[in-house]
Amino acid sequence: MAGTYAGTSIGSMQLVLDLLHETMSSPWVYLALFAVAVVDGFFPVVPSETAVITAGVFAATGQPALPLVIVAAAAGALVGDHMSYAIGRRGGGRLLTRLPAQGRRRAVYAWASRGIALRGGLILAVARYVPGGRTAVTMTMGATRFPRSRFLMFDALAAGTWGIYSALVGYLGGLAFEQDPLRGLLLGLGLALSVTVIVETARWAHRRARPLPAMVEPGAEVPSAMRDCDRVPGAGPPPTPEAGAR
Repeated sequence: MAGTYAGTSIGSMQLVLDLLHETMSSPWVYLALFAVAVVDGFFPVVPSETAVITAGVFAATGQPALPLVIVAAAAGALVGDHMSYAIGRRGGGRLLTRLPAQGRRRAVYAWASRGIALRGGLILAVARYVPGGRTAVTMTMGATRFPRSRFLMFDALAAGTWGIYSALVGYLGGLAFEQDPLRGLLLGLGLALSVTVIVETARWAHRRARPLPAMVEPGAEVPSAMRDCDRVPGAGPPPTPEAGAR
């Protein structure tokens, strides 16, 4: 009985692996990665990071091509983030004000607003590794009218580094277990989870050690001091002409 069950499990697992191999060797996989990353930008239930890591694992065998995986993932993330930004700019303020005051989602958006005030556009790079943080930050940036040109610049950096990171994590797992893609995938997902835990721990420690600015009300213009913080992480507004004259 036990032998029959084990044989069935092995057969099912092999079927899944064969299906994954067939999917990853298809030229349509790049379009699929792009689409998943786009949707994940404004609907974070879709596991885009898992999809990219999986593609990276199989890229270690030659199919799909690692550079194209990175490009498809980064491009999809960039488009998805801009869609989230547009949603926030057009009506995100009303959506945010309707969130329960004590709810977890409201807390995430409060963190996003404070992060924007403290770090400016650089918060996009951090938000990529915070569960639910990416959508909260991009939508809040739209709702607070964060300058679109600066959003594009910082989001291109965040999406590009995320695509490289996710694909390489999977690729390293695939190289470590070249004959066992399932173990390679588990290793890649474990590494990604470890990075998320480290980022969350560091964020928690930083929040306890240093008070953050108050939340910017949704729909309000981004203060000039917040925009100027993009020049140097943590920097305040630039000196006035009068101050420079002195």
